[in-house]
Amino acid sequence: MSVPTPHISAKAGDFACTVLMPGDPLRSEFIAKTYLKDAVLVNDVRGVHGYTGYYKGRRVSVMASGMGQPAIGIYSYELFHFYGVEQIIRVGSCGSFHPDLHARDIIIAMGACTNGNYAAQYNLPGTFCPLADFGLVKQAAEQCEKLGVHYMVGNILSSDMFYDDANSGMQWAKMGVLGVEMESAALYCNAARAGKKALCICTVSDSFLYPEENTTAEERQVSFTKMMEVALELA
Repeated sequence: MSVPTPHISAKAGDFACTVLMPGDPLRSEFIAKTYLKDAVLVNDVRGVHGYTGYYKGRRVSVMASGMGQPAIGIYSYELFHFYGVEQIIRVGSCGSFHPDLHARDIIIAMGACTNGNYAAQYNLPGTFCPLADFGLVKQAAEQCEKLGVHYMVGNILSSDMFYDDANSGMQWAKMGVLGVEMESAALYCNAARAGKKALCICTVSDSFLYPEENTTAEERQVSFTKMMEVALELA
């Protein structure tokens, strides 16, 4: 496939080697306008804002993924395979199952469990375990330490359901899963298949244990700045 692709209008060379990928297009815009110098809009297909600019002299891109594994599966696949992107760092929000995680704490997702079927396309003779790149995990943890951010490293659940009729979250918590979001497993699968690097860093926006701490949509858009700064330093 040549570029532009069906879902990205950018030209060849418009994206940097590292792309930060929030779910929300408005968070993508916020990151670009707050942190990137000389940021240029390179994609706006379906309102999915993608920008490329400079952070501390290094060329960096940021583009939204939308919600869910099918959406991030499309965008990350096209970035890895057709735009020469080498690493994608998801900067998202998540719900927490863990008693030591509160609103605005950070989860660095070393692995991504899932109730989805994304990996079935590979026809593997077993169950694939989607993992982050260890080098990115290590660097993210070091940056959290440097910034004084409370974080945990471990498994996250990439769920295909936001409204889960079975209310299965705490069953995953019994297995040490730290929280739930909706994208990381597909991103990790695509990175593995392409031989590229990926990491998911999520800020806790909601807690299954401390609902009084839950954040608003506006807060998720503009106030999760420590997560953004950690990801930008990795670039």
